[in-house]
Amino acid sequence: MNRADTEHYRCTACGEHFRVEDDFGPGRNDDMVEGMLVCCSCGAQYPVTKGIPRFVPAENYASSFGYQWNIHRRTQLDSYTGQPISWKRLFSVSGWSSCLQGQVILEAGSGAGRFTEVLLRTGAEVFSFDYSNAVEANVSNNGEQPNLHLFQGDIFNIPFSEGSFDKVICLGVLQHTPDPEKAFKKLAKCVKPGGELVIDVYGVTLFSYLHWKYALRPLTKRMNKERLYRSVMAITPHLIPLAAVLRRFAGRAGARLVPIAEYSHLGLPREVNKQWAILDAFDMYSPAHDHPQRMATVKRWFTTAGFRDVVVRRGPNGIVGKGRKPLRVE
Repeated sequence: MNRADTEHYRCTACGEHFRVEDDFGPGRNDDMVEGMLVCCSCGAQYPVTKGIPRFVPAENYASSFGYQWNIHRRTQLDSYTGQPISWKRLFSVSGWSSCLQGQVILEAGSGAGRFTEVLLRTGAEVFSFDYSNAVEANVSNNGEQPNLHLFQGDIFNIPFSEGSFDKVICLGVLQHTPDPEKAFKKLAKCVKPGGELVIDVYGVTLFSYLHWKYALRPLTKRMNKERLYRSVMAITPHLIPLAAVLRRFAGRAGARLVPIAEYSHLGLPREVNKQWAILDAFDMYSPAHDHPQRMATVKRWFTTAGFRDVVVRRGPNGIVGKGRKPLRVE
């Protein structure tokens, strides 16, 4: 963490500024590798470890995500797959320009940094966080980029003043929080007047509830994550050919007849497709929370928060929502 970043953060207990107690790493001026952020008002302390400010407990409900992303650190990066899959998804749901220099963006729930990588290429200043230690995978992937400001944080207690960001984006995360609506409201408060908020969330449909994961999750989410991962890794490769054939003849509905995810239709190399299938199968069955939403509910979130130009639609991961915070409160 660069020492200059300290001025942006606020104490999650009282909202005040920090002073720094640090041990600077060699060779990089003002880079804090290990140290402590200490609130100037209430004295609350937040460690900086491996160069990352940590505003959450080490163990939390998102531990399975940290586990999967540190194993599959590069699996979903466009720079690894050779396909612009993350690039296309981010810009198709956001409608943003690929040049965002001068903008300050908050990315909530970064995982290993598949979308972080794309956002950094826009030239924006990107503040990115995850609740889990997946931030360590992200810093390994993207930490050399000077416009990245990475921290481990809680979506329900984001360490910034309200209205700090030109754009806020949260993809593939809200359904995995204990309270998606409350999480949305916290993100909405981070947007500057005139700024934009973009989210996606799993959608509620009859088809979605026929998915294997909702039948198996009552068991799998309680399993030891290492044991579950070994099971997924053993079973998934054998089911990939069947899933690919079913998708070819019956589309997405056919692929859903098999209790894994499979992506050969995206043009991924065989080994990468296998890694992605294992990752997403584990991602389906391991999270502590999985709360899909209705389109009307997501639209209500935006309108209740006072956003304008609201668009809520079906998207590649379920439901996409986008809105702009008005310059003035009416």
